[in-house]
Amino acid sequence: MRLFFFCLICFLCLAVEVPAQPLAEKRPERVHMSTGRLARIDQLIQTYVDSSYIPGGAALIARNGQVVYYKAFGYADVESRRPLQRTDIFRIASQTKAITSVAVMMLYEEGHFLLDDPVAKYLPEFKNLRVLDRFNPVDTTFSTVPVKREITIRDLLTHTSGIGYAAIGTPEANAIYAKHRIPSGIGTPNENLKDAMARLGALPLMHQPGERFTYGLNTDVLGYLVEVVSGMSLDEFFRMRIFRPLGMKDTWFYLPTDRQDRLVRLHTENRDKKCIPFPATGQINPDFPKQQGRFFSGGAGLCSTLYDYAIFLQMLLNGGSYNGVQILSPASVRMMTSNQIGELSISPTRKFGLGFGIATEAEAARLSPSVGTFDWGGAFATTYWVDPQEGIVGLFFTQKYPNSYGELPQKFKVLTYQAISKSNTAAKGK
Repeated sequence: MRLFFFCLICFLCLAVEVPAQPLAEKRPERVHMSTGRLARIDQLIQTYVDSSYIPGGAALIARNGQVVYYKAFGYADVESRRPLQRTDIFRIASQTKAITSVAVMMLYEEGHFLLDDPVAKYLPEFKNLRVLDRFNPVDTTFSTVPVKREITIRDLLTHTSGIGYAAIGTPEANAIYAKHRIPSGIGTPNENLKDAMARLGALPLMHQPGERFTYGLNTDVLGYLVEVVSGMSLDEFFRMRIFRPLGMKDTWFYLPTDRQDRLVRLHTENRDKKCIPFPATGQINPDFPKQQGRFFSGGAGLCSTLYDYAIFLQMLLNGGSYNGVQILSPASVRMMTSNQIGELSISPTRKFGLGFGIATEAEAARLSPSVGTFDWGGAFATTYWVDPQEGIVGLFFTQKYPNSYGELPQKFKVLTYQAISKSNTAAKGK
């Protein structure tokens, strides 16, 4: 009888899932990575700093839930020579999109809507849309044709709605949106989200819904959807429903006073493509995170740290949970990280899920990350990826716009994977 109860207790212990622990720094060898080979990353980043290609760079790698690399190099400010700290805060721009997409999926899981519902069912500003037909660049006038179908929430999540981008979109979108004061989501703290979305909803789509992938203000519309459906500001929803439960203490739209001294200075490059401070009178106000803003851009507005964003990514890698907190179901994470655009592509070897770029078999043959790796980045030279097959979360952050050295994050990926001594596939098969 004692043996029976002992076996029963053992069975129950095995059957109950142990909550994932917080990300903690461990020796790389514990997860089959090499300390010596990871050290090659030090030299890589330092070379770019020494060449004045970037002001400084910070990187974090986690494998199987353990942080194996977490370092910073160079300067947070090339003018004052303040050393970059690994806990410094960066403008993450379009990395905001993943968090907004998770917020949408949380509301989807609560039964507030279906992904194929028309957006106009919840946001009447997007009723009676039309599609751009002809555009006159001389005076920015245009003609339109009717939409063949309404845009859906899924269209917004996959950037197939036909909504373009302000400032960084096509010439037509840039001109039309500028004329009607459509914000890009960066550096407009005093805008009004409801009013901006009403203006956007009155403008033509750049193409028919579902016709092609067009990176645009879709996630800003989704942020507005979160506000309308939840009855909370996007800032409040993020704070109460995502950041506090996960322990993300340093991710904000507008930084509290006690965190502002950790904001990395924004830089740009001179004619020789060497790093210099971004001018205060440039096209972007670099100090927008220090203002008391009211405009919460779901597409580009957040600031964060390496570690905070790694928590968010680890939650996704864990199937929607982190440190015992369930944010999403595994089913929703599977949907988000699966091809959602069919035969369309964002590049010859990449697809798109619900908020993420997805590596295809052709992409995995070309680069180190595995099939199904999901990723994205931000305009100010921040980037991340998650490789579910190898259990990798990788992030590289700097602060530079524009940035001519986009090959650095790719080299960082190469040096991450060359440090793996045993693949997860091999470990599981042992």
